[in-house]
Amino acid sequence: MGHILDEIRGVNDIHHIDPSDYRVLAKEIRRRLVTTVSETGGHLSASLGVVELTIALHLVLTFPEDKLVWDVGHQSYAHKILTGRDEDMPTLRQYGGMSGFPDVRESEADAFSVGHSSTSISAALGLAKARDLRGTDEKIVAVIGDGALSGGMAYEAMNNAVEAKTSLTIVLNDNKMSIAPNVGGMSNYLGQIRADRRYRDLKLRVEDALDKIPTVGVPLAKQIKKTKDSLKHLLLPGMLFEDMGLTYIGPIDGHDIEAMREAFETAASMKNETVLVHVLTKKGFGYKPAEEKPDLFHGIGKFDIETGEPLEGGEDAPATYTDIFSAWLTDRGETNEDMVSVCAAMPDGTGVMAFAEEYPDRAFDVGIAEEHAVTFAAGMAAGGLRPVVSIYSTFLQRAYDQVLHDVCNASYPVIFAIDRSGIVGRDGRTHQGIFDLSYLMPMPGMTILAPMDGDELIRALDYAYGYTSGPVAVRYPRGEAFWYDEEDRKTFEAGKAEILAEGREVAILAVGDMVRTALAVRESLAEEMIRVTVVNMRFVKPFDEDTVKEVADRHTVVVTLEDNVATGGFGEAVAAFMQREGVRTDGFLSLALPDEFVPHGRREELLEVYGLDEVSVANCVREEYHKCR
Repeated sequence: MGHILDEIRGVNDIHHIDPSDYRVLAKEIRRRLVTTVSETGGHLSASLGVVELTIALHLVLTFPEDKLVWDVGHQSYAHKILTGRDEDMPTLRQYGGMSGFPDVRESEADAFSVGHSSTSISAALGLAKARDLRGTDEKIVAVIGDGALSGGMAYEAMNNAVEAKTSLTIVLNDNKMSIAPNVGGMSNYLGQIRADRRYRDLKLRVEDALDKIPTVGVPLAKQIKKTKDSLKHLLLPGMLFEDMGLTYIGPIDGHDIEAMREAFETAASMKNETVLVHVLTKKGFGYKPAEEKPDLFHGIGKFDIETGEPLEGGEDAPATYTDIFSAWLTDRGETNEDMVSVCAAMPDGTGVMAFAEEYPDRAFDVGIAEEHAVTFAAGMAAGGLRPVVSIYSTFLQRAYDQVLHDVCNASYPVIFAIDRSGIVGRDGRTHQGIFDLSYLMPMPGMTILAPMDGDELIRALDYAYGYTSGPVAVRYPRGEAFWYDEEDRKTFEAGKAEILAEGREVAILAVGDMVRTALAVRESLAEEMIRVTVVNMRFVKPFDEDTVKEVADRHTVVVTLEDNVATGGFGEAVAAFMQREGVRTDGFLSLALPDEFVPHGRREELLEVYGLDEVSVANCVREEYHKCR
């Protein structure tokens, strides 16, 4: 007997599935998701929770004419399957394979490329106004989760949508928040009535009839509306949205396909209105381990399907840079009562959970609101505290203005712990931390450190805490920490680089995690009698100009090595300095990432693709050295 999923080969094939088979289709999609992610890793719990929601949307929409915009997009796996990409699922998040997020380059059914939170309503509203100006009539739907709704951008978009007077459906996928505490018999009943077209049509007919009654009609209609709104305030959880001017439908059971289908069809029938359909789902639904531990399965590596246990990492896994930061934060928090922690909805990922458990009054998770997180920290610094803002490199981009205007402008001593710097890996284009040096270096008063190993991360953080003249950014990569085993390390001095190994022909000025690569290149080229000096820069801004001058004067080739894009990066800063100061060398190489978005894949293979692995760097250095002899 064949599977229902076998009948889904194109973007709209679900329209040919018998309604009696919808529940079977949902089970088959879940089985496919669990099987795939157990091998590839990925965002599982969110995708499992929206299977029925996705089916219901696909029953109402026709692709690619209609537009479905996912917020963040890590819950879009079922959407990919239902738009004919099931055969590509084994390549999920693999280099050259299917992205873990919606991507317009991948399919016409992906209306908007995403990866960051709170953007869907803005994008969908833009699509809706483009439709209106073209004079077409396609449906536009934005799906946003309760977590993403904490981002201020979502409220800005909803406010604008009310003024725009356009046909737009917003689906609130509520799987956690307390926005719907009144879910019960009466609320469900009222939600079902409001989602019924007959109710909507009757409401319009009554209002129209009352408006036509002379003298008393309009006042009576207003009184009825006032009474109705008072009752809704008591009984309906959606009055926040109604008060904003949105039309609210719900709450709807997010695992009832027919109920959602009817609600979505009703929403689509409302012309020139922004309609919010409130859907209640359960993260990890249908797979018990993910239901019990949805946070673990939010973003997980390979795991055992039977037990749900991860096959990578675990208690015996080597310490990561995040682990080291977590231990430092908790340890220093004991003796420094002015230290406070700020994160933006990623307490586990950024390693601040231990501090929050130990010092709950000094730990602040502001939700998906990076801009607020930074200015909030600036306010605490202005009040005499020492805030440590822990944010992934890719997400700190969202708070550029706040870092520049609210922190640097007044020289507040805010510490930025920038996790996931450099190439991150399988989350791809929207998550690589390859722009932080470029966007931080131009900021006046910003100090930037890039520690080379776990021990130096601790020293860098200690330096940051002790520095009170302005903000300090400490950037470090994802994954297992490197430990340099030499005992005679130089003292950690402000603004000073460290020469780890001496040579004569080539000097590599390496930043952060790339020091490890430089040391490997030194060993490789030593066999060819190309002797390499390795400089651990430590400070990217201000960098050690004296050491740069000194090594440039006595080496044939100077090489800068960083895991940041070339434009605005460390290499460009060094090149500009050498030209400005008249520092000359026979050869100069700036090895960095090209000015482009880096796709998903394993970190090691991406470094090789972009020429920043040991072999590629050695080849570049060798070629430049022989050119200069």
